[in-house]
Amino acid sequence: MSSPMKTWYPALVKPWFAPPDGLIPVVWIILFTRMGISLFLVWREGFDRPEVKAAIYIFALQFVFNIAWSGAFFGMRSLYYGLIVIVLLWLMILLTIFKFWQVSRNAALLLVPYILSVLIIAFLFSFLHPEMILTIITDQNVLIMTRQY
Repeated sequence: MSSPMKTWYPALVKPWFAPPDGLIPVVWIILFTRMGISLFLVWREGFDRPEVKAAIYIFALQFVFNIAWSGAFFGMRSLYYGLIVIVLLWLMILLTIFKFWQVSRNAALLLVPYILSVLIIAFLFSFLHPEMILTIITDQNVLIMTRQY
């Protein structure tokens, strides 16, 4: 059985500015390393402190969304669910940065490339399937209009 990263993803029509397929694993190794260092910087401030505990719990939750995104996008091969999860992931990373900032500014700053990378990936979604973005927006407007009646 072949991996979707080797078969499905390369077959998608991507915009000219999409990173080469071989660069993606290298970038994620760097990002995960920075995430680990960031988490360590917060953890060493003392898990008994409430703000440290809260920051680590939020970090763990955003990590669940990170894994869920891979499952939605690559596992399910769904641009729709991938987009929904990546928006939630971006929000969770933002919250993680905010919580980490309260404990260690260096830890928070280490996550900036991570949130920027996720933003770029979300931006690429609009070029992978632009009609999907319009459908989601339209569906939301229809849903809102339906609730008003």
